[in-house]
Amino acid sequence: MTSELTNTTKRYNIAFGLALFTILYNIVEGLISTYIGFEDESLALFGFGLDSFIEVISGLGIAYMVLRIKKNPDSHRGHFERTALRMTGVAFYLLTLGLVLTSIYTIWTGHRPLETFWGVVISVISILVMWVLVLWKRKVGKQLNSEPILADASCTMVCVYMSIILLLSSGIYELFGIPYIDSIGTLGLSYFAFKEGRECFKKAGSDSYCACD
Repeated sequence: MTSELTNTTKRYNIAFGLALFTILYNIVEGLISTYIGFEDESLALFGFGLDSFIEVISGLGIAYMVLRIKKNPDSHRGHFERTALRMTGVAFYLLTLGLVLTSIYTIWTGHRPLETFWGVVISVISILVMWVLVLWKRKVGKQLNSEPILADASCTMVCVYMSIILLLSSGIYELFGIPYIDSIGTLGLSYFAFKEGRECFKKAGSDSYCACD
């Protein structure tokens, strides 16, 4: 019994560590992506960076959630988590609106990024890191039979999808220079940002844990 309790505590600590790593990674990714995206005039990379900052807010709520269910697995969301979810949802909706409007404007004006090489590099790194996080979170979630941690793994998978969109738009532009592909990629990011925002509000209004993908 003592050994089982020790293993459970260890797994919750791993889940908390994964949540903290996700927060720190998104901070670094957000800073780098927004800076390079602005310098290279790549809307897709800049928007990807803004999404990373929003994921930081979400990550704080996840870290708090892990501590809560570690203490009491049968507990429900409190005021802090619901507030964090609503703040994250609003941020995602604002990001969606901004990306859509800016994409339409860049298509209208015929704007092209200076280059998208770093978008390829950042997206490949993000895909690898986020995929490892997804597998690790799923493993811990299954070991703990924890619906919240498994749901978080599904939401992390959305970050993989967004990284793939950035990779495709940046890679295609870098190779072929196709007009508007950066803006089209940005619209793809806005789609997932909207879905994440909607998911946040659904979670904030209930005690269920939905899969983001």
